[in-house]
Amino acid sequence: MNWQQQGSLWGLQPERPRYLIEFIGGSYLAATPQVSYRRLLESFARQGCCVRAWSYVPGFDHQAQANQAWKLFRAARERQPMAGESLPMRLGHSLGCKLHLLAPDNGRGSSGLAALSFNNFSAERSVPLLAELAPRLGISTEFSPSPEETLRLIARDYRQPRNLLVRFSRDALDQSQRLLAVLQARQEDRSKLVERPGDHLTPASAGLRQNLLGTWADDPARQRQIDELAEGLLRWWQGG
Repeated sequence: MNWQQQGSLWGLQPERPRYLIEFIGGSYLAATPQVSYRRLLESFARQGCCVRAWSYVPGFDHQAQANQAWKLFRAARERQPMAGESLPMRLGHSLGCKLHLLAPDNGRGSSGLAALSFNNFSAERSVPLLAELAPRLGISTEFSPSPEETLRLIARDYRQPRNLLVRFSRDALDQSQRLLAVLQARQEDRSKLVERPGDHLTPASAGLRQNLLGTWADDPARQRQIDELAEGLLRWWQGG
């Protein structure tokens, strides 16, 4: 399967794509989504999905990065429209979920969000060195918007009713329950949470494993886990 790069977007284009997925990964895994999330995204492509994944390095201004990602995805849709294309599914992992939730269209330009391992920690918890250095330097450093402000903005502005939150059973970093409470407090919300086996790196680990160790180190069970995850997300998106 051939990956193609256009600026900071990496894409997979099946011969006859039926669906479109716009993906934002988490933390520094997202710098190379075509490697870090290879197995998951290629699994979608084998099922007829055109995949576009944003390559970025996280900063402190999450709202600016959410705006940037949204503009890039919109420009790609205009540049390469799909015949009979419906609205895309937005897919995020960890920080990528937050960036999708902060999109300037408030979710209206999608047909649903699948949020894997939603993470909304403070800057000091996400970057432990800050907690030690900030007081010495006399500075206060936090993400913008802050974790509490993020949830307030979602409650006030986010308009997409269809959201599937996926929590992995051994994920100590997951904050999906708190997000679910905020989403379900909105009128006419249809968000739900499912739990699957795995940990915070499950969506990325298979791609990393193959890239680092080669095909001989592939674990068929892990590949099945990734394929089942992709199939489950597509069933939900299609209303199944």
